[in-house]
Amino acid sequence: MPSPNPAPTQEASGLAARRAALEVIEAALDHRGGMEVALSAPALSALDGRDRAFARALAMTVLRRLGALDRVLDARLRKPPPEAVKALLRLGAAQLLYMETPGHAAVDAAVELAGQRSETRPFKALINAVLRGLARDGAPEVPPEAFAPDWLFARWRAAFGETAAQAIAAHAAEEPATDLTPHDPAQAGALAAALDGEVLDGGSLRTRRHGDLATWPGYAEGQWWVQDASAAVPARLLSVGPGQTALDLCAAPGGKTLQLAAAGARITAVDRSAVRLERLSENLARMGLQAEVVAAEAAGWNDPRVFDAVLLDAPCTATGAFRRNPEVLWVTRPAEIAKLSAVQARLLAAAADRVRPGGRLVYCVCSLEPEEGEAQVEAFLQARSDFRIDPILAGEGGAPTASLTREGTLRILPPHRLGGTDGFFVARMTRAA
Repeated sequence: MPSPNPAPTQEASGLAARRAALEVIEAALDHRGGMEVALSAPALSALDGRDRAFARALAMTVLRRLGALDRVLDARLRKPPPEAVKALLRLGAAQLLYMETPGHAAVDAAVELAGQRSETRPFKALINAVLRGLARDGAPEVPPEAFAPDWLFARWRAAFGETAAQAIAAHAAEEPATDLTPHDPAQAGALAAALDGEVLDGGSLRTRRHGDLATWPGYAEGQWWVQDASAAVPARLLSVGPGQTALDLCAAPGGKTLQLAAAGARITAVDRSAVRLERLSENLARMGLQAEVVAAEAAGWNDPRVFDAVLLDAPCTATGAFRRNPEVLWVTRPAEIAKLSAVQARLLAAAADRVRPGGRLVYCVCSLEPEEGEAQVEAFLQARSDFRIDPILAGEGGAPTASLTREGTLRILPPHRLGGTDGFFVARMTRAA
């Protein structure tokens, strides 16, 4: 007698994985919860390990190459199809052009998925024809600017020049390595050897390992945490030591808090999201570190204290973090830049009031947009004569030399580090004594 719950066939399993990939892509593009939320899609978690890995890789390939895929597909379409049809075409094209999936498997799966929904069923012949044409003709040459929206690429060109803008956009298609911050900098070399990685300038580690982080050497012992090499720079620039007080505003998910605590500072971490602070507290416990954790709106936090060092990693469009969160390029709208700039100005003013006379303030954003970086600091310094720029020196904090600006701030671009890095703006300021 057949089992009442037979194991899925390879074909059915492959369809389930592709449906899960579609769900992840839709969640990433429809919501601003980020990839962490999108990758918690129920259809993805229901898959076994192999199918889950394929679905995740497929979703990330589509998101990283969304602009290039649309350019290739639009050249083969007489008019734009419904969005659900375009999603299936992207899914099939990503497998054909960038994942070395057998042509018949990619095409047949897309056509079969189309047949399962009434809104896509009438387009089965179109999907079949377009994808078979791609399977036959192969990947066409696509310029780097295709990997970013036109309006955003135009902004990068205006801010950084044509060559830099193209280099930035080209990084959107690449899968980034995993960067780690060691708990004890003296153990960086040993950890790099254990993790098949390398030690970067500033002390971050970079590894090409994949898989469950919890199984990696040193994780359970709290010897490191995940943090992009660029994101690790701002906390180092505060130069805190034992006995000093430090405030991390907008602290979650907590990498910078961990850095400040590991340096020996008496650290207070404030963030509006109690849920995200739970993750911070879990990481503090894993590392054996301590910090005062406060769930509060940074600008309205009712506490009279001032601190030796204050770090504000302000909410932003996150356009510099597209290597790990490729959806930000496609969900960000021009109006959000102005909206978030107003929020950043309010938070920066509040952060300044928390700095004791003679203390240090670091402002940073993982955005490539000048309104969120350079313009913010310029306006702040005009309004606050008691603050001045404390110039960042070459090599300080592990920042690439190419990132130093004439004003003494950092404008870190993804191509500034071999293998790529997150885009950041960082300014260090001191308050008059």
